[in-house]
Amino acid sequence: MTGTGTSGTGTSGTTATRAGGALRPARDGDLATILRWRNHPQVREVSLTRHEIGAAEHAAWWAGVRVDPDRRVLVHEHLGQPCGVVTFSGVTSPDRALTWGFYLDVEGLDARRALMPAWLSLEQAAIAYAFDTLGARTLGGETLATNRPVLALHRRFGFTIVRRYERDVDGTPHQVVWTQLSRGT
Repeated sequence: MTGTGTSGTGTSGTTATRAGGALRPARDGDLATILRWRNHPQVREVSLTRHEIGAAEHAAWWAGVRVDPDRRVLVHEHLGQPCGVVTFSGVTSPDRALTWGFYLDVEGLDARRALMPAWLSLEQAAIAYAFDTLGARTLGGETLATNRPVLALHRRFGFTIVRRYERDVDGTPHQVVWTQLSRGT
């Protein structure tokens, strides 16, 4: 797919820059790359939806999210190179309680030996965007309890565990951890 559509409303260009990383709204031209990153086996293994996403499912997701004022899909660029996706929902919620998620170009970053620096810059840029650009009061998200590296990184950035619960992931129950960061912490 090609074009100039962007996700959500009211954003254009690079929106947040931190530690060698920047976020910008996803565009139609990013879709094939985003799908490749999302379908990487290492990304699917730690996702709450583990099946391989097909082109039609991906296009339907994009058609909905790109016009939804409550959601944002951003591409993370590390040192000028696209390498990850950050999603936000709850953007229009009156209580400014945002939910987020992310994934990285695991294969490309591994090949460049840049996975950890890009991951750190993504988390910094996402937090800054949520609080400084979107005006979040809280930022929270779900992580599989087995995904210890992500939970450790969230702790490093000040997220705290709010609750643990069981969730069905592609027909199998999994323990999920909700972590949250509040403005000013």
